[in-house]
Amino acid sequence: MHFCKGSILLGCLFVIFAADVGLVSAFAFQISSTDRRYRRYQQQVQTRLKMAPVGFVGIGIMGEGMAARLVSEGVAGGDEKSPLIVWNRTTSKCTALKEKFPDKNIIIKDTAKEVVEACEITYSILSTPEVSQIVFEGDNGVLAGVSKGKSIVDCATLAEEDMKRMSEAVVQKGGRFLEAPVSGSKVPAATGTLIFLCAGSEELFNEIKDSGLKAMGKASHFFGTQVGFGTRSKLVVNSLMGTMMVAFGEAIALSESVGLDPTKMIEIIGQGAIQSPVYALKGPKMIVKNHAPNFPLKHAHKDMALASKMAKDACVEYSVMDQAETIFRAARSDEGLKLADLDMSAVFEKIHEESSSDFSKKRKADKI
Repeated sequence: MHFCKGSILLGCLFVIFAADVGLVSAFAFQISSTDRRYRRYQQQVQTRLKMAPVGFVGIGIMGEGMAARLVSEGVAGGDEKSPLIVWNRTTSKCTALKEKFPDKNIIIKDTAKEVVEACEITYSILSTPEVSQIVFEGDNGVLAGVSKGKSIVDCATLAEEDMKRMSEAVVQKGGRFLEAPVSGSKVPAATGTLIFLCAGSEELFNEIKDSGLKAMGKASHFFGTQVGFGTRSKLVVNSLMGTMMVAFGEAIALSESVGLDPTKMIEIIGQGAIQSPVYALKGPKMIVKNHAPNFPLKHAHKDMALASKMAKDACVEYSVMDQAETIFRAARSDEGLKLADLDMSAVFEKIHEESSSDFSKKRKADKI
């Protein structure tokens, strides 16, 4: 039998192609097999977690809604084997949660330490860095209950160094730590539409992203194993939101000062390219002085101050946000207006006061 060069080349190519197909098939089978093993592992983990107690420390403005979502979505509180175990500095908040779900298994503990000791995974969200440090590091705090195999998911917005210190302390005791600050306020917490910004234990993140995090949020992002990146992303988001709030407040104050109907202006802003859910939610309430706290002004300012420090440490010019932070600081410290515990939208009252004062001075000057 005789072959020309072309047929030999074609035959070689066919052999190479066939070999490649075999390699690809084998590789695909290996990936498929790995995927199946991973899915089985995840199913086993989820089955185990459904049979285990879940802890929650901090039943405040955010924690109340988040803990309720864990119960309503079946992550915890279903039976004796998987209760939701809670603690809060003000016990009445825990009692109210228990009364909201009378047919669910919610257990109230006397200390944060007892919650962690009773649970494999404990979620925590506390209001300020100062409170977090006390509750975390106190004699009967979170860290006191950590031992090998315990996992802590901290959802508060703290300074990066605070998160790192907490993570190191948990890991040193044989536990796992996930930094998971949330983007969202009271309503998203209650409706399960928070956004989790995570870093730390990837294993822990993978275990809870389709259970606890999914029950409480609409999205979860993982920034890597280095704790601090979740906090950085949260500070960027919240500092932008605070800056937007100041700009919006100034625009509405200007509208009123020049005789425009603020309700009409809010409608117009909502119809254009600059429309925002924040403006749509806060605007109508602002002009009727309804500042019931969803995200307290003092907490918004705290985050903006942390973002300002982060920018300075990174040698980044953050001048527009810095100016907005100054306005929030003035609003927070105004003893006459008493805005600190109201919603962040209450910064408008400080802006409005300053605008009205400046406008009155100009009117008087014009008359002279």
